[in-house]
Amino acid sequence: MSNDITIGDVVAEFLQAIGVTAAFGVISVHNTPMLDAIGRRNAIRFVRARGEAGAGSMADAYARVTGGLGVLVTSTGPGAANACGALVEARFSGTPLLHLTGQTARANVDRCRGTVHDVPDQLGMLKSVSKAAYRVRSPESIIGVLAQAATEALTSPTGPVSVEIPIDVQRTHLLRPAGLADFKLPLRSPHKPDPSGLDEFAEMAAKAQRPMLWLGNGARHAGEEVQRFADMGFGIITSLAGRGVIPEDHPLVIGCLKDMRKVEDFYQTVDLLVIAGSRVRGHETREFDLRLPSPRIQIDVDPAANGRTYTTDLFLCADAKLGLAGLADRLEGKIEVENGFTGEVKALKQEAIEDYKSYLGPYRSFAERLRAVAPRDALWVRDITLNNSTWGNRIFPLYGPRDSVFALGAAIGIGLAHGIGAAVGAPDRKVLCMCGDGGFFMGFAEFWTASQEGADVVFLIMNDGGYGVIKHIQDIFHGGRQYFADFGNPTLEGCARLANMPYWRVNSPDELDPAVAAALEVNGPTLVEVDMSKVGEFPPYFVPPKADTKYAR
Repeated sequence: MSNDITIGDVVAEFLQAIGVTAAFGVISVHNTPMLDAIGRRNAIRFVRARGEAGAGSMADAYARVTGGLGVLVTSTGPGAANACGALVEARFSGTPLLHLTGQTARANVDRCRGTVHDVPDQLGMLKSVSKAAYRVRSPESIIGVLAQAATEALTSPTGPVSVEIPIDVQRTHLLRPAGLADFKLPLRSPHKPDPSGLDEFAEMAAKAQRPMLWLGNGARHAGEEVQRFADMGFGIITSLAGRGVIPEDHPLVIGCLKDMRKVEDFYQTVDLLVIAGSRVRGHETREFDLRLPSPRIQIDVDPAANGRTYTTDLFLCADAKLGLAGLADRLEGKIEVENGFTGEVKALKQEAIEDYKSYLGPYRSFAERLRAVAPRDALWVRDITLNNSTWGNRIFPLYGPRDSVFALGAAIGIGLAHGIGAAVGAPDRKVLCMCGDGGFFMGFAEFWTASQEGADVVFLIMNDGGYGVIKHIQDIFHGGRQYFADFGNPTLEGCARLANMPYWRVNSPDELDPAVAAALEVNGPTLVEVDMSKVGEFPPYFVPPKADTKYAR
């Protein structure tokens, strides 16, 4: 192999060296040197998306299910701008993602000279939607900038990091950098908790008799530690991103039913809440109106989390896994949970689930039916749709911390691409991807990518003939005036036929599980349409009611 290589070759070899095996993107004039190098080496699978937005969402889901680095390659200007929505979602969800984009030649950058794809302050645009953004300003700096970007993306709190590489830099030849073949990222060790802080935590926590634990995205790697707290008798609630840290069929895991009336009433009897790796964000707490137990102690690797949403009595800046381990070490054998408390939590869980099902009308059995036919390790991927905002997020049980992919930023239209990325990331597992018809057609360009890549995913399309969530909001807040939420779409059966994709239609709850079971038997993409006009009207858009009783926040 020649020692004289291009910067495009360096990028490809760098990605291989740090363990990247798949990347997503769109080829264009300002990234061909990088993609030519990736293609010639044939060591990294490059998924050819139909657009940068879809490619970014695929890379996002890939990283979520693998726990590794997602890689997105886009062109300059409009191409990079097309990826901004996906980068916003990756930042919101804390996805480690490396975004590589081109740039006009250095002589023209930021000079508004009208070169192809040149936009003013592309770097500023990327900084606004990424955790960080960098420009490679000389060929000699390429390894340093790439290493900094990948390391920062993978450092907690994780997120997307963008790198601009001007086209003349990509084409530049240089001697192969020493150590490139076996390069290792300088990843930092997880942030350890202060022992004296842990002692103070333990002193407060040991007094509790009715304790609960709230888990978020930052605790997804802390399954063993969380199990220790469950063994001590802690009730467990989660954010959307914290689901599955321990299996949700554990009787003490209330999960995402945390804002149900019965659960909120129960909080009044709780005498300690430990929050680990969660923002306790407004979207999941009725804009911070949910009344949480107190006292509260919080463990988070981000020091800015202290007091950002809910106040806490004690705050410990540390990796959630290490913080929970240290706290468990100090509590085991010392905390005495009240007799009957665990039984109350178990009963509360079942009552909350049954109450929730009773609200869902003809859709009350959907979660149970799907769970019965899906493999235990199936990946549950969802778009914004009425069915997911209700039973999909709350009562479809998850059994692993990386089994769930969902738009945490609440953006519609990215579920289809998320499903493809999840399938690429976990080819040995089945992917069940639920979308509404509105979101499905918004991201429809990538439907053909699923067929092209042979993605092993069942697309479950809940078809209510438009934006069902928006219609319900219009009913509540706009006197039932439903403007601009209906569309004329092609038939889903026709779309499946064009893509040579097996298709099933579901007209009743009893038809759901056999259709999905048959689709799951297929090795490759399939489409199952649920005709909601035949199943029955979906209940009004659901905002959990406030608890009857009040107490201090």
